[in-house]
Formats: sequence, C-alpha cells, structure tokens
Amino acid sequence: MLKAAAHLVRAVANLRNMQIENADNYRKGILELLEAENLPVADLPLTLENFLIALQNEELIGVVGVEIYGDYGLLRSLSVRSDFRNMGVAANLLQRIDALSRLKKLKELYLLTETAPGYFDRKGYKKIARADVPTEIQQSSEFSHICPQSAIVMKKVLITTKN
Repeated sequence: MLKAAAHLVRAVANLRNMQIENADNYRKGILELLEAENLPVADLPLTLENFLIALQNEELIGVVGVEIYGDYGLLRSLSVRSDFRNMGVAANLLQRIDALSRLKKLKELYLLTETAPGYFDRKGYKKIARADVPTEIQQSSEFSHICPQSAIVMKKVLITTKN
C-alpha cells in the first residue's frame, strides 16, 4: 500500500507540468515512440490533425489519435513512453481524444488491441465481433490488413440515439 501511495505522489509531482497538444508538429517523435512500442506506423495519416500528444518538460511522452470514417472513429496509436506509464498519461490522452471525437460529432469509437483489452474495458470500451464493426471502419488499412485477425475489437458509444 505504501509503495502505491509513493508512486502516486511521484506521478502527481512528475506530471504537474504535462501538456496535451495537437500532434501536427511532432511527427518524427511520434514515429519513434510508436516504433519503439511495435505499433504500426506505415499507414499513419499524412496530417495528424486528429492526433494528440502529451509533453512533459517539452519531451514527447505519449500519443493518441482518431481516424474519422463518417460518423465513426478508429482509435489509433495510444502509446505512452515506458518511464511515464501508470501515471495517468494514457487516461488523460483518452479523455481528451474522447472530447475531440464528441466535438467532431462522432457516434462511436472503435479500436483494435492485442495487449490492453482490460485497460480499455475500464475506460468504457466493450468487446465486439469484427462483423459488428461499420463497413467504413472495416475498410480502413489498420482494420483490413495492418492489425492481425487475432486482435480484439472494442467499441465505445459516444452519442446515444433516441428512438
């Protein structure tokens, strides 16, 4: 218990100066971070207008993005530098990308994961079958051929429609 409390105190102190910004000017650093985590980069969009980065003392420590397909978004590239994990960076990035997605009037967010279904479940995503994903998302490069068929598909509803 004391270890967890000490870690939390360090995390708060360390992240006091964390900033979250648009990712447009950080492409090189994003590529390095994603490659270090073995995440796909070949199909990263040319413009990163729907990507956000976390900075600590002007160093890139995290990234997340959303690719937009009509009314739906595909969550991409959530990654946090290893020395900043378990400090709330990913949660903060997810909160901000959710807000951006809502501003863009997206109804649902989808993602593919091989390593973190439990984490995303705690953040409001639910496992679904690949067949239940909208066609627009299924046709994305990440969904159709970058991520393996074994990747778990998850969905988060952002805007509920009233009948």
